[in-house]
Amino acid sequence: MSTRTEPGPRQRLLDAAQELTYQHGMGVGVDALLKGAGVARRSLYEHFGGKDGLITEVLRRSAAEDEARYRRTMDAAGHDPRARLLAVFDRIGEIVAGDGYRGCRYLAADLALADPEHPGHAVTREYRERVAALFAAELARLGHPRPAAAGDQLLLLVDGALAAGATRPATDPAAAARELAEQVIGQAHDRPPLEPRA
Repeated sequence: MSTRTEPGPRQRLLDAAQELTYQHGMGVGVDALLKGAGVARRSLYEHFGGKDGLITEVLRRSAAEDEARYRRTMDAAGHDPRARLLAVFDRIGEIVAGDGYRGCRYLAADLALADPEHPGHAVTREYRERVAALFAAELARLGHPRPAAAGDQLLLLVDGALAAGATRPATDPAAAARELAEQVIGQAHDRPPLEPRA
């Protein structure tokens, strides 16, 4: 007979903070976080050293989850690099149209965390670098002449679509970003694509 293990205080704090900071922003109070997690204040300091440490770990966990989602979206599109990249923008269109969409967690964090030395900024920066590198790898397979720069351009379009999806959703920003992405990707049209990966 198996017994179900309830999540401990650390896990409950992460779960509550991940939800509450997305719904209400990084300024959500410590008391609300503790209440949402159902833990004592002591647990926050024991596991994270305070709210800044908790926020940083939430960003780190969210970044790992979102990077995995990018990979799953691209893998579901097949082997063609162009289709894999454009699938990202199709998926963004679905996300921004969904109930409860509040914008990009990472943009919101960077704007809300006023201290430039807050460790959360390093997490968001490294996350964006990994996503841009993911795009660049596909662009290199297409034979793009400047895959790293084009990967950064696609990331800029992603950031813009996610931001506009929260502020101007009626404009269908993901479709506009996809159209621009086709132009970035199309710069590789005169070079033969690399062989698909095994």
